Amino acid sequence: MARKNYPDEFKRDAVALYRDTEGATIKVIAADLGVSEATLSAWCKTAGVPIRHGRSASTAAASPGLETPEQELARLRAENKALRATEARLSTERDILRSAAKYFAGETNW
Repeated sequence: MARKNYPDEFKRDAVALYRDTEGATIKVIAADLGVSEATLSAWCKTAGVPIRHGRSASTAAASPGLETPEQELARLRAENKALRATEARLSTERDILRSAAKYFAGETNW
């Protein structure tokens, strides 16, 4: 397999995406970006970003009818936080893809 050279900006953006996305694993982010887990892990280690292992335990969701108002509020806050993190991750991915498209469009010599 040929060794790929990624621009430094792409590497920084990939590390920032991993660092800023709560609860995401190296595997998920690497798959989204189309790089290997080992590559993304090495970039994170070089940047001094700690690698998260496993997922945090999610709160046990009782059936909605049996929740107290406090439990419902906590569940909705956690869901809102997760949705905001997903939105931030997708926004960063979109920006990375835009820069990659610009980079590769400039490299073609057709």
